[in-house]
Amino acid sequence: MTPSRPAQPFIRLLLALVLPVVAQSAPAETLFRNVRVFDGVGPELSAPTDVLVQGNTIARIAPGQSAPGARVIEGEGRTLMPGFIDVHVHLVFTSLPMMRLLAPDLTPAHATEAAAAEAEQMLLRGFTAVRDVGGPIWELKAGIDAGKWRGPRIWPSGATISQTSGHGDFRLPTEPSRRFSGQPSRAELMGATFIADGRDEVLTAVRENLRFGASQLKVMSGGGTASDYDPVDVTQYTFDEVKAAVDAAEDWNTYVTVHAYTDRSVRRAIEAGVKCIEHGQMMSEETLVLMRDRGVWLSLQVLRATTPDMAPLRAAKRRPVIEGQPRVWEAAKRLGVKLAWGTDYLFEPELNATQNANMLELRQWFTPAELLKLVTHDNAQLLALSGPRSPYVGELGVVREGALADLILVNGDPLQNIELIADPAANFAVIMKDGILAKDLP
Repeated sequence: MTPSRPAQPFIRLLLALVLPVVAQSAPAETLFRNVRVFDGVGPELSAPTDVLVQGNTIARIAPGQSAPGARVIEGEGRTLMPGFIDVHVHLVFTSLPMMRLLAPDLTPAHATEAAAAEAEQMLLRGFTAVRDVGGPIWELKAGIDAGKWRGPRIWPSGATISQTSGHGDFRLPTEPSRRFSGQPSRAELMGATFIADGRDEVLTAVRENLRFGASQLKVMSGGGTASDYDPVDVTQYTFDEVKAAVDAAEDWNTYVTVHAYTDRSVRRAIEAGVKCIEHGQMMSEETLVLMRDRGVWLSLQVLRATTPDMAPLRAAKRRPVIEGQPRVWEAAKRLGVKLAWGTDYLFEPELNATQNANMLELRQWFTPAELLKLVTHDNAQLLALSGPRSPYVGELGVVREGALADLILVNGDPLQNIELIADPAANFAVIMKDGILAKDLP
């Protein structure tokens, strides 16, 4: 990833001054002795070697190292690999059920505390970096960066940007439009979404997120399954409105990603200059070819048809998405589209524990080595699309000299037994983020 200045400096400084800080300490050097390395790229493990971490970076990879004063972790031939990256999360929305999010007594502080608890569990599952593509994320990200909470690195989008009646319009039936009532909706006041219509309002919404440190922007360009008022097949935002978001993002040297399923919504977004599509499970092969030729990323998921707590309407709207999912994964890989993976869990906190198991669903289309490359190196390349708006300095998704020390020590060889990654409590002996041990040997 391209080195950059940290984002949102004034917010981080303010919160660092007022938040109680959790002690974060790491030895000046940590030596992983006798490990076999999956570097995030190659199809095989390395021969046994040693990996020296100095501060928050990988300093040297070579056998027979001696590092007086370093913390030594005996690898005993186990696998050292990059930390996982999930490029489609909503940390607040995945931490609370819908009814709790809509409850009148829910405060931003309560929502952040719930998300902080979930963020720590995510880190302990081996996810050292995530892209949060919509929601009230600023306080949580600043708190993790300042050491108040433990959690992954976060690439934040801030509030989703939605048209009236769009996928981000979560107004209750009793809440009239801000345009006519002068009152913003509760979801907007909570920082979950901006309901913005017309070029001027879209520009303001994008710039507001950028002001708070967004690393990329999330625009709702099509219907969704988790929203009540927009059918899944509809196209949202005119070309000029999407182009306004792209123009404002490009002025800040970053990009727009859009929520879209259908050919029409995806093609409009591509013509407007969008760099990434979230979902796309209803696209045709012709549109996938267009994405490949334009170098547009596809951030795809393996979604479930239904879950125990899913509302019947949401499950029904999800049906064409689920039906198209296998076809799009297969075609996108075969055609050479730039692919990334994420979970996109929403409103069902019990699903979070299945985050690792969700990666195993990729075995339908990927070998174990390809799967691990996708969720480490390839996902890191999508994060790098934020350029100078990337909130962290250094390279992720690989184990190589000079890269950031986000690492997992696995009990075994995941290239031979990929199911190891589905049980992090049992199979991840060590988890390191930014050179600091989040999970240590017992």
